[in-house]
Amino acid sequence: MSRLKRRCLFLGLAIVLVMAIGTVGFILIEHYPPFDAFYMTLITITTVGYSEIHALHQAGRIFNSILIVIGVTTLFFAIGALAQTVIELELGEFFGRRRVKRMIDKLEKHYIVCGFGRVGRSAAGELQRAGVPLVVVDRNPERVEQAIRAGLLAALGDPTQDQLLIDLGVARAKGLVAALATDADNLFLILSAKGLNSKLKVASRSNEEQSEQKLRRAGADTVFAPYRHAGYHLALSLLRPHVVQFLDVASQHVGLDVGLEQVRVAPGSELVGKSLRQVQLRRDLGVIVLAIRRADGQMLFNPPADALLGAGDFLIAMGEHEHLRDLESLLAEVR
Repeated sequence: MSRLKRRCLFLGLAIVLVMAIGTVGFILIEHYPPFDAFYMTLITITTVGYSEIHALHQAGRIFNSILIVIGVTTLFFAIGALAQTVIELELGEFFGRRRVKRMIDKLEKHYIVCGFGRVGRSAAGELQRAGVPLVVVDRNPERVEQAIRAGLLAALGDPTQDQLLIDLGVARAKGLVAALATDADNLFLILSAKGLNSKLKVASRSNEEQSEQKLRRAGADTVFAPYRHAGYHLALSLLRPHVVQFLDVASQHVGLDVGLEQVRVAPGSELVGKSLRQVQLRRDLGVIVLAIRRADGQMLFNPPADALLGAGDFLIAMGEHEHLRDLESLLAEVR
């Protein structure tokens, strides 16, 4: 529940409580009919100034005096608190937008996650764990608030609009996740984003299988179909449960500090031109090289020991995160 709703609920309950006390008091002390007691309480706390419905005895006037003090104070406090809350929210939203804009303007080579539903939350969470700069955008204010509570930089708006993508720094961005609700929205988003930054890496979700090729033609580098992959994973968990367990450990870090990483061989690295047998990554770093993605796009699975490392190659390696960071440093360009 938002702050405004909580405060309105509290103030409303306070006014209802004062009205109830006044109504019951006039019924018990002056024996007013229920409606007359309610009406007398209402004109008393609102200071309308109408005359008494029925003549009050001394006990009734004492009670009414106390009701005036309590009721008027409560009502004025409620009006003032409500006005203060609205002003604070308006100012907070204004300065919040300015602060978010300043933070987005400072981003470089960041990732934009469009849509913070189930798929978008998972993608943003993984990017957040990887420690890369990112910004989340969604049309739903509640989802934006949820992203902010998760410690993410988030903006409210329609990501299919070019101006919003420009404000999110799409020209400086490194990648974009299209996780909107419909394939049509994702298709339109990809066309807009690619038109603003042709070098942008785009990963998109797809609800329908027939939409996958359209999304790729629009410019998506990767298209993920959650339902198809979930079905495949479920069947695989029955047929080959140990394989699924291995994939979970490798991709989700379940129970072990183990992960999969792609590490680029820098052109100036000392290991360029050397074979896997010569560098002995498994012996020295405890890292297993599962595949080599050559600079020309060729993928070499389970590379032999005499496979040579070339400039621009990517090693698909598995190991503990600390060892993978050591491998990245080892393959970096010598300065």
